[in-house]
Amino acid sequence: MTELELRLEAFVKLGGLFREFCEFSNKSDHNQESANEWFIQFDETITLAGHKNGWFIKDNILFCLEKWGALLTEENLVKWLSHYDIDQNKPKTVALIMAGNIPLVGFHDFMVTILTGNKALIKLSSNDNVLLPFVIKYLIDIAPTLENKITITEGQMKGFDVVVATGSDNTSRYFEHYFGNKPNIIRRNRNSVAVLTGNETTAQLNALGEDIFRYYGLGCRSVSKLFVPKNYNFNVFFEAIFSFNPIINQVKYSNNYDYNKAVYLMSEFKLLDNGFLMLKEDESYSSPIATVFYETYDSLNDLELKLKKEKEKIQCVVGKGIIDGEIAFGETQNPNLSDYADGIDTVEFLINA
Repeated sequence: MTELELRLEAFVKLGGLFREFCEFSNKSDHNQESANEWFIQFDETITLAGHKNGWFIKDNILFCLEKWGALLTEENLVKWLSHYDIDQNKPKTVALIMAGNIPLVGFHDFMVTILTGNKALIKLSSNDNVLLPFVIKYLIDIAPTLENKITITEGQMKGFDVVVATGSDNTSRYFEHYFGNKPNIIRRNRNSVAVLTGNETTAQLNALGEDIFRYYGLGCRSVSKLFVPKNYNFNVFFEAIFSFNPIINQVKYSNNYDYNKAVYLMSEFKLLDNGFLMLKEDESYSSPIATVFYETYDSLNDLELKLKKEKEKIQCVVGKGIIDGEIAFGETQNPNLSDYADGIDTVEFLINA
């Protein structure tokens, strides 16, 4: 078995763990006595992740694991990597500076680094520093040769050849200052938008609720802004997403809702509000928690030009028949292996860096 085949096998087994653990966790009658040791450790890890970051509720972590479990099959991985000549890669150490906004947000970068035959030097976000170490522990247990390929560091990063850093517009300036002399991918703020025409079905608008509320809207693939035609009937939208109203029972979300609403009201901003989500007319893309911005348009053609012009600010566009590369309602949190952040092919980048 080649080294690549060994690495692939490890991630296929990881996918199996994700699938089996989610199936076990979703059983209403499951008990600890029927769990294997990895399931018990995984459950404890998820509980700890939730204690350290209140946004990381178990439901969202399991959702993340289910999605990765579906992707990490031998068929999917082989098909994805068949488009690359990984043998061309010259082994290097890749500094991975990870975000922590949603569970395992840096996993794809980590996986690409290992599968392409490189070493991963990882700086974890303090908001997500529990789940990936557990995943790494499992991978090393089933593929011990990976141990010398993976290092997690809390100090200054040294001895790396390439950088993949994910952060905000502010941190990107820091990253560029310190890492600009190395081949790099430095990611900045991006948000996702949805384009509505007024002809959407109730099912489509309800699915859009998944794009808005999954992970509490904290992901770059979360819809934070709507583009709507003038005189759009928001009552139809609010009625369609009403099933998501239990989100207001989450304390951190509720606190953000109350705080942002108070700020808006004191500033005398005009708001549309259904008791768990506020809509505010605003040209910005990045909206606060429990708020979605909206902007009206006169012409879909003009809007398409605007979206193309401002593509560096946008991760996903949700809609139907609006723009090339658009994503169907409800699908922003279901990326494929080849759906690279910011549209930058990290496999190709690492092979050629």
